[in-house]
Amino acid sequence: MLLGDGSPTRHLRLLTGEPVTVDLIAMEPDRSDHSGAPTEVTDLKPPLLRRQVWLNCGGSTLAWAESWWNQEQADHHLRDREQPIWRSLTQGRSELFREVDGLALVEADWLQASFGLRGPFWSRHYRFFRGGKALTVIREVFSPQLETWLGPTLRQELHKSS
Repeated sequence: MLLGDGSPTRHLRLLTGEPVTVDLIAMEPDRSDHSGAPTEVTDLKPPLLRRQVWLNCGGSTLAWAESWWNQEQADHHLRDREQPIWRSLTQGRSELFREVDGLALVEADWLQASFGLRGPFWSRHYRFFRGGKALTVIREVFSPQLETWLGPTLRQELHKSS
């Protein structure tokens, strides 16, 4: 799930047997200095847009995601703001390349409150490329509830040893 180059929303649907719904938190111009963002965000041409969503299946919140886009690219590719990014980008079967840039275990009280489970939480960030150019940078954080389907991940033990 963390290293795959398939669609996380499709993986969530296949794991749970439930459709994935996207709860749009925010989609607005990103005027920040990108502190805390993956360094690859600086590869995108400004002005930037930042999108944040919760991914839910069958009433359970299974992931939080944020993405950064060039404003023009976002307007072109994200017409339906409630639709998963993968579905938006693959309409018309155009080719994409995904490159996973980093994995992490993260802790945040607001994630713990939303997932209803203790951290740390597995996270990854990656870029989508089209025509050799970075199209977007995406960061995802996954709920430990996924261990119901995937088995234990030793996240607690790994976090203690770091």
